Amino acid sequence: MTLAGRGAVVTGGSRGIGLAVARALAEAGAAVVVAARAPDRLQAVAAELGAAGRRAWAVACDVADPEGVRTLAREAESRLGHVDILVNNAGISHSAPVQKTTLEDWNRLLTVNATAPFLCTQAFLPGMLARGWGRVVNIASVAGLSGGKYIAAYSASKHAVVGFTHSVAAEVAGTGVTVNAICPGYVDTDMTRQSVSRIAAKTGMAPEAALRAALDTSGQRRLIPPEEVARAVLALCQDAARETNGEAVVITEAGSHR
Repeated sequence: MTLAGRGAVVTGGSRGIGLAVARALAEAGAAVVVAARAPDRLQAVAAELGAAGRRAWAVACDVADPEGVRTLAREAESRLGHVDILVNNAGISHSAPVQKTTLEDWNRLLTVNATAPFLCTQAFLPGMLARGWGRVVNIASVAGLSGGKYIAAYSASKHAVVGFTHSVAAEVAGTGVTVNAICPGYVDTDMTRQSVSRIAAKTGMAPEAALRAALDTSGQRRLIPPEEVARAVLALCQDAARETNGEAVVITEAGSHR
């Protein structure tokens, strides 16, 4: 129960990495607000955590919408009293050759993957600074550190998240607040499966071959369990991680963080 007394907000918390992170934080003693656009799935997550004796609430919102984020901030602070941990996990993927990537695709990826973490951090950072303790963890990607075929918009959005992390970390250095990023490779989530299906459909490859090709781009032998990402997030939220600030933690294999 190392996070007892802490309040946490996890965006994109209804499934995949966000769900695993919400479970890990709650099991460590934090009270958790999960946020996403799917109210039914969110309520199921909150009910699951509550049934396990954890404190959890669901707030349905679109974190790419400024008014939605303001509502989330009000609801989270009302439920939790104070928000000490923010995990900016909500995100979407897209794969297409650059010449077939529309401006709508580009703007959508940048808005959801990069603008939403900016809006949420703006909303919750002042309270953390005022209390002298806080953890912001942005879920980026290895695609935010390098490029790859057919992911120009996605890669650009995750590069933005990594750059945002470095810059805000520099601003808060020495305040008791840290800002870090997790950069996983391909994780065993619905989003990855959808991406692989799109690659297969657009290239004519078999799904198994498309998955192998995707994994090869990040040097992976298999998909990363979302729980592995959650463990990395949990480590960054501990008191012992107070000196870890502005890092981009890479995960490409289970148990392999750098």
